[in-house]
Amino acid sequence: MYSFAEPPYFLLFAGLFASITSGLAFESVLKQSVQMWSKNRSTRILANLQGMQLLLPFWGIAIGSCVFLSSGMEIFGFPAQLAYLISVPMTAGTAGLIWSQLGKILVQLEQGGSQALDLDSFV
Repeated sequence: MYSFAEPPYFLLFAGLFASITSGLAFESVLKQSVQMWSKNRSTRILANLQGMQLLLPFWGIAIGSCVFLSSGMEIFGFPAQLAYLISVPMTAGTAGLIWSQLGKILVQLEQGGSQALDLDSFV
């Protein structure tokens, strides 16, 4: 008789924990770098923002989200291979779009200062 494997609850919580802790690190690095930029107005600081210092926590968020998503799908009965086959491209695509958008926002910030990001001025 066929028996179902134990759902990966540990991986679900580990992925969630990795995403949250990486998100907190991402937030602090981004805030600190933008504050340094606002004091110095150096384009080098914003150019370095997309380096390894910010990329590492960003990938931590993406990998943790991928594990969380695939583990959640496994809990609902999807086979592990199918869960990862769905979650890896979905997470990679979303992460790529977010990273691209972050780059565009940093360029706007560099060109027009913080007023370029003021959404209330469009109302």
